[in-house]
Amino acid sequence: MATMNISLTDDLKAFVDQQVAEHAYASTSEYLRDLIRKQRDIEKLRGLLLEGFNSGPAEPMEPDFFDQMRQRARDRAASK
Repeated sequence: MATMNISLTDDLKAFVDQQVAEHAYASTSEYLRDLIRKQRDIEKLRGLLLEGFNSGPAEPMEPDFFDQMRQRARDRAASK
């Protein structure tokens, strides 16, 4: 695991310490890792949303689309 040192103002350090205590993080590092993971997930979701937006207009689905999807899932589960 790589190491990174950061400098925080006293106010930010107090805030981080408060978050660690209030949300039962094991350490400051775990809190910061969680923040970074959440931001990474937000960026990934934003990218997927933009990809969908840029893919063109939506195409209408058949009325039984979700019924067919559920049946395929049931069939796969039954075959395992």
